[in-house]
Amino acid sequence: MTSSELSPAERFAASKIRTRTPQLQAFRSRLTFPLDEFQLAACEVVEAGRSVLVAAPTGAGKTLVAEFAIHLAMQDARDKVFYTAPMKALSNQKFQELVAEYGASEVGLLTGDTNVNSRARIVVMTTEVLRNMLYAGSDLLTDLRYVVLDEVHFLGDRFRGAVWEEVIIHLPLDVRMVSLSATVSNAEEFGDWLQAVRGETDVIVSEERPVPLQQHVLVGSKYLDLFDSSGQAATNRVNPEVVRATSLQRRSGGRAGGGRPGTGSHGYSNRRGGSRPAPHPQAVPGRMDRWKIVDMLDGLNLLPAIFFVFSRVGCDQAVRQVLRSGVRLTTAAEREEIREIVDEHCRTLRDEDLAVLGYYEWLEGLERGVAAHHAGMLPAFKEVVEILFQRKLVKAVFATETLALGINMPARSVVLEKLEKFNGEARVPITPGEYTQLTGRAGRRGIDVEGHSVIQWTQGLDPQAVAALASRRTYPLNSSFRPTYNMAVNLIEQFGRSRTREVLETSFAQFQADRAVVDLARKVRTQQESLDGYAKSMECHLGDFREYILLRQEIADLERQGASRADVQSRGERERRQDKITGLRREMRQHPCHACPEREQHARWAERWYKLKKQTDQLSAQIRSRTGAVAKIFDRVTDVLLDLGYLVPRDGSNSAEAATYDSSNVSRVAEVDVAGPGRTLRRIYGDRDLLVAECLRRGSWNSLDVPSLAAMAATLVYEPRRDEGTVSERYLPRGEYRTALDRTQTIWSELDDLEQAHKLPGTSQPAPGLALAMHRWARGATLDSVLDDADLAAGDFVRWTKQTIDMLDQLSIVADSPVGTTARKALDAVRRGIVSYSAV
Repeated sequence: MTSSELSPAERFAASKIRTRTPQLQAFRSRLTFPLDEFQLAACEVVEAGRSVLVAAPTGAGKTLVAEFAIHLAMQDARDKVFYTAPMKALSNQKFQELVAEYGASEVGLLTGDTNVNSRARIVVMTTEVLRNMLYAGSDLLTDLRYVVLDEVHFLGDRFRGAVWEEVIIHLPLDVRMVSLSATVSNAEEFGDWLQAVRGETDVIVSEERPVPLQQHVLVGSKYLDLFDSSGQAATNRVNPEVVRATSLQRRSGGRAGGGRPGTGSHGYSNRRGGSRPAPHPQAVPGRMDRWKIVDMLDGLNLLPAIFFVFSRVGCDQAVRQVLRSGVRLTTAAEREEIREIVDEHCRTLRDEDLAVLGYYEWLEGLERGVAAHHAGMLPAFKEVVEILFQRKLVKAVFATETLALGINMPARSVVLEKLEKFNGEARVPITPGEYTQLTGRAGRRGIDVEGHSVIQWTQGLDPQAVAALASRRTYPLNSSFRPTYNMAVNLIEQFGRSRTREVLETSFAQFQADRAVVDLARKVRTQQESLDGYAKSMECHLGDFREYILLRQEIADLERQGASRADVQSRGERERRQDKITGLRREMRQHPCHACPEREQHARWAERWYKLKKQTDQLSAQIRSRTGAVAKIFDRVTDVLLDLGYLVPRDGSNSAEAATYDSSNVSRVAEVDVAGPGRTLRRIYGDRDLLVAECLRRGSWNSLDVPSLAAMAATLVYEPRRDEGTVSERYLPRGEYRTALDRTQTIWSELDDLEQAHKLPGTSQPAPGLALAMHRWARGATLDSVLDDADLAAGDFVRWTKQTIDMLDQLSIVADSPVGTTARKALDAVRRGIVSYSAV
């Protein structure tokens, strides 16, 4: 029996009595702390030569299993290991850790725009880089022994999740995978899929937090335990004090309990002494000012703390509010150390850019132990905040939820100001999975005996709903996989069309659909048995009662429709509907079953039969729509590429044959070959891959100069904010860019029509919102003027510029002259100033 066939408890018990292997013993001897049972079990799986999926809470120590795989790889001079992470910031962080452990000569970094020692035995990279290497057949894959997929639950991300599935499917089968995931409720299902596509894969699940979490609610100034801790009530019962306090707040309109903090059930005194007057009135009645919460947590010895605000503007405002209050959380020695670290990491910043970047205000906050952390910040600033927080020099960080996605910043406590966030369309409650991710930052292993989460109560928040959110651990992992044009040409080049359809059927998306189909089919079978029973009970000796009941139901449906549309239908519609009802009534009265003396008794069974048959037909339709769903999308993608000439029918078939398939017999699928334009498309990655390829093919950008091509690349990668309107022509770069943009938008429109014709969703329209700023940046404009043009924060500008660089890099490789040559020059023009020394 393999460990994958044991329950976690059985596996852990077995691991205690097994003799540890020499390699695991050697690895453990380097550590200063004992390994948990789930870590030991996972490491043994890796050493036994199998792949492993480790699902455990944030901070539980999953990465130690990856470090053991690296340790094993380094024992054989030929073996290599790739460590993938979902974000460049995580890749950079891991790179630095591994360099410190193994030395700079043994560790490389590949993040698209960064290439450091790529032929090292340990290479850290983003997941997209590995996907691209697999499609390109890179020689860097030679001697690859292990691949670590950190944060593999990103597979569910609707924008980037497909990349993880592509890597898992296409990675050579002799490469062992160490997949690290947050606790997901369907880890076993995901593990079953990994077993199906990768072979021997064990699933190790641990739901125990390494540091217990104490959960609290801040109602006004009352700091209360969320759950009843009296020992006399059921587990996870809401603390009666919370119910009373929130009820009082509601009755008083949020004004109760708004006095000085510390009047609740947990008393404290400010450890640094003194009291601070509030410089501004509270914005929300009954809610403590942020500086008072910081002060309270300081008094309770619950710093460092992370405040999740869910808004970049809110994060920056929070820091300013705390600074205005006069809060100071650092000693003189700590402030000196902070300045040294800031100087070390920001020495490359130009003096003229410091004020533009808000450097001096940011530095003041750091010296007082307070900082923000969000995507709008300059990457160098975020990195400094992370370092200072890890060293306990910054004590209060106001952050967006992106901080919860794997960056190593554990805190003693986490504060949630709200339990809802804006998802791009509306304000929605956070999910139990998101709550688990956010509060997972509370409690530092080896430092704290417990972590603390604090929910700030707001009007309308139900304590029972909060308790349900905090006690559930439902975090399902669902596939977001769908075939793309780039994926299609790469797979067809490697496997051919028929084999590619089979490969795509192995995706987690289809695996989950098939599992759903199994459940649906089981339900259909059960309901069919009930239908047979109902049919027997409604049998009539005079005729077919099913025919009769269908007539009755059609009459009833028409009458309901007429009643519901009475106020909008025309006289002609009403007359036609009534004529139809009259005809059906005549047909019903003439039916033999209408004269049956047991008609109404039969009808009661028949109505049940009709209602259940309707449900069963709907389930059957769902089964038909889900079976082969991924391959159907692939066939539509293939049809578009055939229409455009990126694929061509193989000798012996014509275009019509190549564009059709028989889902019941995959062997009949007409084979196709990748044409010249398709080979260009193979090396273009991104949401607008086909648009880029088509514009290159038609020479739409041949006349662009360096700044204009940089602006066009920005147009292809930029995604505007929802509140961003249409860009006026006066805010577009002058000259050839405007003509090229018109050509590009025309091609996009043609592609969009073609995709709709083939029932594909298409891609969003090119967005020129960043074009003028990128054009001016490529021409050497100053940072402040460019940020003003772009109306972006420095961090956002750097992020979009990095993506622009990635697009220019692709063009420099795949495009012929003149575009390829211009792209190489544009790279040099754009990669300067804060962009050149930003790590992310």
